[in-house]
Amino acid sequence: MVRIAFLTLLTIISVNGFSQGQNLLPNEHHLRMTLDEAISTAREQSPAAMIAKYNFLAGYWRYRTFKAKFLPSLNLNATLGSYSRYLAKLQDAETGKFNYVENNNMSNSLSLSVDQNIGLTGGTLSLTSSLNRLDQFAPYDNLTYNSTPVSLVYSQPINGYNSFRWEKMIEPKEYDRIQKVYLESMESINIEAADRFFSVLSAQKNLEMAEKNYAATQLSVSIAEKRYEIGSITNNELLQLKMSLYNAQLEINDGKMNFESEMLKLRSYLGYNESVIIELIMPEMGPEIQLDYSDVLDRALKNSSENLSNELDMLAARQEVAEAKSNAGLNAKLFAQFGVNQKGEKLADSYRNPMDQEIVGLSLSLPILDWGLGRGKIKLAKSREEIAKTQIEQTESEYRQEILIKVMQFNNQKMQCSISARNDSIAKLRYDITMERFKNGSISVTELNTAQTEKDNAVKRYISDLNNYWKYFYSIRKISLYDYLDKKEIVTDFNLLTEN
Repeated sequence: MVRIAFLTLLTIISVNGFSQGQNLLPNEHHLRMTLDEAISTAREQSPAAMIAKYNFLAGYWRYRTFKAKFLPSLNLNATLGSYSRYLAKLQDAETGKFNYVENNNMSNSLSLSVDQNIGLTGGTLSLTSSLNRLDQFAPYDNLTYNSTPVSLVYSQPINGYNSFRWEKMIEPKEYDRIQKVYLESMESINIEAADRFFSVLSAQKNLEMAEKNYAATQLSVSIAEKRYEIGSITNNELLQLKMSLYNAQLEINDGKMNFESEMLKLRSYLGYNESVIIELIMPEMGPEIQLDYSDVLDRALKNSSENLSNELDMLAARQEVAEAKSNAGLNAKLFAQFGVNQKGEKLADSYRNPMDQEIVGLSLSLPILDWGLGRGKIKLAKSREEIAKTQIEQTESEYRQEILIKVMQFNNQKMQCSISARNDSIAKLRYDITMERFKNGSISVTELNTAQTEKDNAVKRYISDLNNYWKYFYSIRKISLYDYLDKKEIVTDFNLLTEN
């Protein structure tokens, strides 16, 4: 009896004090929020939206870095105060005798260059101007300037592999993919926000039902006790109702904890703290939309990041093959430099009457015996290329199947929502009728409990079906990047993202 009294007191506190408990925090801010408002808030200020933005910005700056690589760059290089003092080993050209001579010097150099990468050939062209100063302190004191007023330098690999050409093929596609991934990430926020919204709504409805069931069961117990006194119901039926009362008490406590937990998750996802109290508004059934699989598939293949990801995987595999073939054969590099230079003990002398400067060289490297290393790398790269092809084919097949399933789920879900909504209305009406008949003593406790259970399950099923409808809808929006309500493609102004 003590345990029963304690449970009853705990439940009364829970039922009467739960709504007041939310007002204990200072500076509370109350919000009434629809599903659309929850999604809009998540897209604007949620941590997930910030992560999506900064992931895009990382890709944006990678693309900007790639583009800058093919623009002329002005570079300043300097070596200042490079001091050296040591004994240098020298051999006399006539006697062949070795001597150690003190070498004590300090060098300074300064160069300015304009560099340009050539994407078509993979070479680099530089226009440079440099000045060097050498202060010799031992074995004798001397000062020398060496200037190169102007020099044109060109370096060109001629082994057939051009990394710049591959970058020009890959990086623009990668930036397009990053843009689409950002849009898909924002659509993922829609899905997550809707799911959390309905989780709270479901927990809220469960708590409301638990409170109403407790109050209704209290009334039923009171009626049953009077009927038991006149012998119209058995003791077993009365005990069954009392067990239902205690179960309702437990459901209130569980419902309260679940509601607080789900609300905390929603607030955290939307970027609110615990001082914000959110009241959710039950959304209406979704609009009548019938999707066509072929249309959704065409839009998905056109708009989503899936195709671009497959193309990039294939390009990466082909690039690896090209690089392996290049490294396994003859490697050659051409270097050419044309300009003027001069030296002098005075700075002005080093710029007077400059001499012509020409340097041309070709370096070659050819593996003669590598024990199949180069051939093995080519075979490995080609195997990876075949693996990539097979995986892409499998991915494309699974992707089409996924779209077909999602379209079928969405087209079916509208009917599911309509049926569960009608079932909910019927279950509520049946429970009201059953309660009245129980008060009149014309039905048993078991029938009353059954009607209550069916009523509760009908509400839960309707909320679940409504949740699935919007989840399927936003999933198809994410796949196709197309808004089927407003009949337009989902786009954004990426310039605004890069400006903020």
